[in-house]
Amino acid sequence: MIGPSSDVAGIIAHLETLRSEENISGMARFGIVTDKAIGISNPDLQKIARAIKRDHGRALDLWRTGIREARMLAIYTADPTALTPAEARGWAEDFASWEIVDTAADLLIETPFWRQLVADFAADDREFVRRTAFAMIAGAAVHRKQEPDGTFVGYMPLIEAHSADPRNFVRKAVNWALRNIGKRNRTCHAPAMALSEKLTASPDKTARWIGKDAVKELSSEKLLARLKA
Repeated sequence: MIGPSSDVAGIIAHLETLRSEENISGMARFGIVTDKAIGISNPDLQKIARAIKRDHGRALDLWRTGIREARMLAIYTADPTALTPAEARGWAEDFASWEIVDTAADLLIETPFWRQLVADFAADDREFVRRTAFAMIAGAAVHRKQEPDGTFVGYMPLIEAHSADPRNFVRKAVNWALRNIGKRNRTCHAPAMALSEKLTASPDKTARWIGKDAVKELSSEKLLARLKA
């Protein structure tokens, strides 16, 4: 059994007992990096995270193993109030999978310095680091309920600036951020819709795709009804 007192070696040994080559093959089909994967599903990893509890120092050690499942556990059990900007940037140096990025984004938006990370990561030309910035914006638009709407409206220029990045994992995250801001509430919907419509007329095909896809969702009758409620 593993629990709050389990060390990294014990956790890794437990993970190895759950190894599934079939799951590893399935993950690869979804674009998950599997060269250091054990093949454990995220719901099962979340159960393990609940068993071992939050331990920030151990989370940092789990990350250093480089094992996919250990890194997911690191994200699930790290303490966002203890995480430092240097640690966050150190993890970003290792980002090489959309799955790790999107999971880490949920942790990073809980830090007090999340907006600085968004700015830094968006300015970084590496595909998965830049994706992190927009995955963070997308997550924050949903989960940071107390954040002023102006924060998200203020991200419109950043979204527009990177709307022509054709790399798959960036363009999808830029689109995701735009859509989530627009769905946040009526205040955010108008500027997000305006930018979406502007992008549909862009000479750049990536920007046009981002705009058209966002317009489709942001103009849906179901969403508009919710925003009016």
